[in-house]
Amino acid sequence: MIDLIMLVVYCYKYKMNATRKTKILSGYKNRYARQISMPAIGLKGQKKMRTASILIIGAGGLGSPAAFYLASAGIGTIGLVDNDLVELSNLQRQILHTTADLSRQKTISAAEKLHALNPDITIRKHNQRFSPLNAIQLVKQYDFVIDATDNFQSKFLIADICHETRIPYNHGGVLEFLGQTMTVIPGKTACYRCIFQQPPEEHENAIPRGPLGTVPGVIGTIQAMEAIKYVLNIGNLLTNRLLVYESLSTSFRDVKLTRNRYCPVCGRK
Repeated sequence: MIDLIMLVVYCYKYKMNATRKTKILSGYKNRYARQISMPAIGLKGQKKMRTASILIIGAGGLGSPAAFYLASAGIGTIGLVDNDLVELSNLQRQILHTTADLSRQKTISAAEKLHALNPDITIRKHNQRFSPLNAIQLVKQYDFVIDATDNFQSKFLIADICHETRIPYNHGGVLEFLGQTMTVIPGKTACYRCIFQQPPEEHENAIPRGPLGTVPGVIGTIQAMEAIKYVLNIGNLLTNRLLVYESLSTSFRDVKLTRNRYCPVCGRK
């Protein structure tokens, strides 16, 4: 009699678990139905995105649209690196944050919005400045890196560390009405230092010029697309090319690049 009761309980639990899994799978397919319906992605590609991990360095103007679209696409793990607090002047371009988030940590504010959009993904909050002390440890945890920073020191450090760890990355930069982006496969394609060998002098008290909020919106969205293409191994990445966006003329220029044999990072001299 006891064995019969235990069998009934086991069958009931099995049925409940199976029902729960069916509901989860159904919800998963419904959420990403438009993506799964595309032959270039399908269920196989969607599962690839679920197991992928992307590190976004900077949760501001570029990082906001990049993070939103990666989260909505179903990238399973998104890391956010930023140690700044939300300021009022951020809000005209940093769409992850709202007036209610003023003086809060950007990583916490951003994680809340991304989880609200997609509660099924993992958001890792790295509330720290990206520096030589933590760079390698952060980067090597992820499959792909998005440079969404706003200073040359960080951009050159990202290029150096990604080359050392052989982690692919996408660079993005904006100024006033202009934006640019490129993707780098370390050791195989032209890198950031192939073009810009040394950081320019930065004036600490200089007043920032722009950008208009829509410009990082465009570039950050392209950065997200580059990460997705890399994960899915589809399309043509922005490798050996610098894409320049000129918003006032609504035009894009595709600047061809080659590896610099004298590059201080990936040179072959």
